[in-house]
Amino acid sequence: MSVNGVTSNQATTAYAYTSTSAAKENTSAGEKAASSAAEDKGVVYEPSKNATSAKKTYKPDTKLINQLKADADARTSQLRSLVEQLMGKQATVYGKANNMWQFLKTGNYTVDAATRAQAQADISEDGYWGVNQTSDRIISFATALTGGDPDKIEEMRAAFQKGYDKAQKTWGGQLPSICQQTYDSVMKKFDDLAAQANGTATVEE
Repeated sequence: MSVNGVTSNQATTAYAYTSTSAAKENTSAGEKAASSAAEDKGVVYEPSKNATSAKKTYKPDTKLINQLKADADARTSQLRSLVEQLMGKQATVYGKANNMWQFLKTGNYTVDAATRAQAQADISEDGYWGVNQTSDRIISFATALTGGDPDKIEEMRAAFQKGYDKAQKTWGGQLPSICQQTYDSVMKKFDDLAAQANGTATVEE
């Protein structure tokens, strides 16, 4: 083996080692650089291409609106009917107690002493058909129909007015004075309810 051969082989080996080391160092440096760049960049959120910004739309609930209207119409109709019946009955009892000509002219009007006495008791101040109890029943019924909703007070007042007018028409003229007093009492109680709802009610001493 010549010296030149050994030297040449050593040089070749040294060159190959040097080239490999350099390549590894370059690769390692590249990976570190890539890793460092990724860390510096951080996580980037990319929105999905399929995502769409949905805009909320509002549509009136026609079915519910119609149902509420129907309920309101039914309530006012019930109150009108009740008022007509109550006022008509109150007028009838008043007539029995006072021998009103409206009953006499029918030709089949008979009132014995006991019936008259009962009728007079019924239309007394504290009687079932008196002003206080009759007006209380009307207000209680109106409140029950609306569930105590203060926004419905004027609607119930209007229904009461229509019922009273219809009772008067059925009666054939102006209702007896007790019915007019009941009318005034009911209107006063509606006023009181409205004042309470608005926070303007006054406390009586």
